[in-house]
Amino acid sequence: MLGCAVPNSDTGVEENRPASEVEVGWEERSTEGQPGGDSVSGEMGQDLDRNGHDPLPLEPEIRSRVEAGAQGGALRAGGEGLRSGSTLYRFYRERGYAPAWLDQGDVSFEARTLLAQIGGAHADGLDPDDYHRAALDSLIPLVGRGDVPEDELRQQADIEFLLTDAFMQLGAHLAHGRLNPTTVEPNWSASRNGVDMGEVLGDALDGPGVREALDQLRPLSGHYQVMREALARYRQIADAGGWPELPDGPTLDPGDRNEQVAVLRERLAVTGHLPSGQNLAGDPEFYDPVLEEAVQTFQRIHGLAEDGRVGPATRRALNLSARDRYRQLLVNLERWRWLPQDLGDHYILVNIPAYQAMVVDGDEEVFRLRTIVGLTYRQTPVFSARMTYLALAPYWNVPPGIAARDQFPRLREDPGYVAQQHMVLFEQGTNRVVDPHSVDWSGMSGAEFNRRYRLRQEPGPHNALGRVKFMFPNRHNVYLHDTPGQELFDRVTRTFSSGCIRVERAMELAEHLLRDAPDWTADRIRQVVAQGRERSVTLPDPYMVHIQYWTAWVEADGEVHFRDDIYERDPRVLAALAAQPWLEDA
Repeated sequence: MLGCAVPNSDTGVEENRPASEVEVGWEERSTEGQPGGDSVSGEMGQDLDRNGHDPLPLEPEIRSRVEAGAQGGALRAGGEGLRSGSTLYRFYRERGYAPAWLDQGDVSFEARTLLAQIGGAHADGLDPDDYHRAALDSLIPLVGRGDVPEDELRQQADIEFLLTDAFMQLGAHLAHGRLNPTTVEPNWSASRNGVDMGEVLGDALDGPGVREALDQLRPLSGHYQVMREALARYRQIADAGGWPELPDGPTLDPGDRNEQVAVLRERLAVTGHLPSGQNLAGDPEFYDPVLEEAVQTFQRIHGLAEDGRVGPATRRALNLSARDRYRQLLVNLERWRWLPQDLGDHYILVNIPAYQAMVVDGDEEVFRLRTIVGLTYRQTPVFSARMTYLALAPYWNVPPGIAARDQFPRLREDPGYVAQQHMVLFEQGTNRVVDPHSVDWSGMSGAEFNRRYRLRQEPGPHNALGRVKFMFPNRHNVYLHDTPGQELFDRVTRTFSSGCIRVERAMELAEHLLRDAPDWTADRIRQVVAQGRERSVTLPDPYMVHIQYWTAWVEADGEVHFRDDIYERDPRVLAALAAQPWLEDA
């Protein structure tokens, strides 16, 4: 399955081609420059090239190009622009302009290894042609075959720069993504993996080699590796023609007999949700208990109601093509690379489209919580931050945007709304409590309201933040919190908040975060909440919070999960991946 070639017109990411096409001509050159090869020995033991020429030293050519590029010239090689900029210049300066990939005029083992890695970049959802594959495939077979030493020298220098730039760009893309995330996720903010690709390449050539170095640059999580395997599997399914589409029709219920049931069996067999052979067992048009269990499994991993009924939502998920599912995996592999390598010893990972949060200590997932996230027009942002404290029995200081858009129109219509919602109206600047009935609200705008007043909701069972909020300072003013509306967690789609994240079992989470604080037992936490006065409590161990947007991911057991793109963010990432890669100084 490894190999590359036919471009996918939808994504710009290439499909496989035979590995033999990646390493053109290696077999016939395997002994060149070695005893018994076809190099020629000249006077004083000096090796000559195939044509009997005294090879010219490569260092001066490398040096002159580096100096020209460093002075502002556009550095090109083999007709292609190079992207690694000052990092590439520094790499060659620090090695005295010695070649990195050519050994006595021939291409080294590490160069061949890098070519194979470039050819296999599609396994990470990357495009091998972003790393000069075509130019290298045309130049490398010419090594040692030039009639003019000066031409040979230029070709070798081209190969040097192309390979170095390819390693630095491929490594940078594996380490922190092919795209600049802020161009496709405007609210994205997280620590990126700082990698000096010049240093990485130097260490690789002196030690373990380029393959091992690139392996270490990928996200180290086992989830990422399983995602790569899932990407290959869905690409294979798509290349084989995908799966049959279930025609429009009535809802299919367990016990039904319908010709569409046979199509349903075939569809679920392709992705392995129906056990091998079950699609042909018995009456293929009868909706039996085995098929019902397969449908429920499919519904579970697609975030649907697990009722075993094939209605409009389940039918829509079944009919999304294998190519579309492949693209989902492609997009979310890129999002994985945006994450820091080190997620922290303790962390909470929120997946927005999955409506869930995972609490992880060390390498162990402690528990999962259902969540409620932002409305489609008040989307929860993607970022990472450090949780340092929580607030018990919190006040809700109504943000200005929510105050102007949501609260002020209701208050203007009925000043009694403030008391009904257990709120207090304050005058800006003086913090004096204001009776809303004493204010002339006629003609006032939301902007003027925010200039003159602010709203605060008092602690208690009515409070929008519930009994506890979890604080990790960030520029988005987003946090996790409890909610009095616990019934909403039973909904399949849970986009109800104004951007913050509501979590179920919030008190259980608070108790877990304070488990190593001896003064904060479960009883004391509940006593403080019952007192109805806000109390901030510092966590004994800070937790990293990673709020992510994954529409496809793989669980530790290898099961692929998909979710709807609730904020319609996937197309932006897919389009950007199909365009030119982010030009960055690696």
